[in-house]
Parts: sequence; C-alpha cells; structure tokens
Amino acid sequence: MNIYYIDGDYVEAQAARLPVDDLSVLRGFGVFDFLRTYGGRPFHLEDHLARLKRSAELIGLEVGRPLAEIAAIVNETLRRNGHAEANIRIVLTGGSSPDCFLPAGRPRLLIMVTPLVPPPATWYRDGVGIITTPYSRYLPGAKSINYIPAIHAMQGARRQGAVEVLYVKPDGRVTECTTSNLFAVVGGRLLTPETDLLPGITRQVLLALDLPLPAQITDLSLEALHTAEEVFLTASNKEVVPVVGIDQRPVADGRPGKRTREVMNRFRDYTTRYAKG
Repeated sequence: MNIYYIDGDYVEAQAARLPVDDLSVLRGFGVFDFLRTYGGRPFHLEDHLARLKRSAELIGLEVGRPLAEIAAIVNETLRRNGHAEANIRIVLTGGSSPDCFLPAGRPRLLIMVTPLVPPPATWYRDGVGIITTPYSRYLPGAKSINYIPAIHAMQGARRQGAVEVLYVKPDGRVTECTTSNLFAVVGGRLLTPETDLLPGITRQVLLALDLPLPAQITDLSLEALHTAEEVFLTASNKEVVPVVGIDQRPVADGRPGKRTREVMNRFRDYTTRYAKG
C-alpha cells in the first residue's frame, strides 16, 4: 500500500484527493520533479528541489515553503512507505483559484512514493530505438505538468516500437527527448545539446564524472547525429540507455558502443557509492 503526502496529510494512495478547482486540474498549471532512491537514499534530492524551484519561478508559481521543509517531507513519506527502492514524484500544483484562471498564491504540495520498477534489462543489453519529431517546447527549462505534446509524440513512438522521441528545432538542432537527455559520440567527441532543454540531474552527474571521453555541451544537429558512432539517453528513471536506432536507421553497427558501456559502468559505480552514503 503506497502512502502519499497530499498538502499536509499522509494518506493511502487510493484516498488521495485534490479539489476540482485546483489549477492543475482546470488549467494544467503546475510543476513537478522526479527522482529515485539508491540504497533508500533520494538521489541528489537537493538538486531536484532546486530544479523544482526554478521550474516554479519560470511559470510564475510560488513554492510557498522552504526547500528544506520539502526535503523533510520527502524523507518522511519515504519512511512511511518502507520500499526497498522507490520512485519519488514531487508536484507543486497551481492551487485553488477564485476565478478558475489565475493563481491565488497558495500552491499545493504532493509527494508520491511508489516502488521502483526498473526498465527492461533488454534496453541495457541490446539498446533501444528512438524517433524524432519537429517540436519546440514552451519554457523548456521548466518541468511543468503540461505533457500533452509529449504524450502525443510517445503514442506515435510506441506504434513504431521506439522508447523515446527526440525533439528537433526548426533549424535542425536536436534538443532533448520527452523524458530524457541525449548524448552522442560524433567524430570521436562526446556531445550533449546545450540549449532549449531541461538539464537533467543524471546528465549533470555524468558531466561531473571522469568519462572515457570528455563531454562537450554544444549545439548538435540532426544531420550530425545521423553520423554518430554511439548515442545514449540519460534520465532518473532510465539511468544510461544505449540508443541503437534513430527513425529506424541504425546507429553505427546497430549495437551498443564500448564507450557507452563504459559510461554505464561509471554511472553504476557512482550510484553504488552513493547508496552506501
């Protein structure tokens, strides 16, 4: 039985409720962040909360409480659940609105804790396919709850047997996927897009590690990506996933590359140390 924190109360998941006049319901107005645990420890919780605050500021939503208080609530919600490893979703809603349109200054805080369910092992062994779509996300630096374009894109991806959708700007630059960041080895250089994206925490951690190739944050075109020697995705819920096909075209020989494998190993080493405190 999962226990959620709903704006002041700890309740069983099926008893969780929001007023129907909350702007998250009426207007899709709110932000969230997502993380997982390693060894029961929330992974880089402070970084996720800092990003939650930035997201709220970008859309004009007050956080309404200190981040340290939110961190304490996250840890208490984890304690009440007792899962060996967990997913954690932190949501700030727009709160109730007298005119059902503009925020009135009191957001609601939700903490949803569920057992960790890792992606299929075949993703990491064999790699995955992704597709591309032309799209420019509004306020890409904000992790908002507006996921209509992403959901629509992912429905198309699933029909094609792909696990992610990569966004392509009108000028041909690739930016990010619906729920992942992108890395590519192009011309012997490890590249990750620079602008018009949500900087992931897993991406941030990787950029600080001693990788087999020094990572460079730079613009990356779809044309260049099609010449990549290796491609992989990063995300809290995916860790590091090799990409072996883009738009049903193979990446190099269509198998996970050796440098991607090394990045996976080094991230695993990092999370193992993190779990031990």
